[in-house]
Amino acid sequence: MAWIYLLIAGVLEIVWAYAMKLSDGFSRPWPTAVTLVAMAASFVLLSLSMKSLPLGTAYMIWTGIGAVGAFVVGILLLGEPASAMRILAAALIVGGLVLLKISS
Repeated sequence: MAWIYLLIAGVLEIVWAYAMKLSDGFSRPWPTAVTLVAMAASFVLLSLSMKSLPLGTAYMIWTGIGAVGAFVVGILLLGEPASAMRILAAALIVGGLVLLKISS
């Protein structure tokens, strides 16, 4: 269950990051509410996953899912640039996450 909690927590991190961008500095009520709810749920699920997963593993996977997911959302939904260097950087993060999972 810990890995499922962690995966959902990572997805919620993407949700709150995107909603935060849409909130326009917390000046729009609905995106602000989504940000706060998704953030709280993400933290709760992360803490549940940490009951049985090592801190370093859980935190790195959570932030990695959030970072790469927000990167993809930025490209697909916000029109951010998808340069070769940015894609390589995201691929390196994913590679690191895979190695971390394999080692644990």
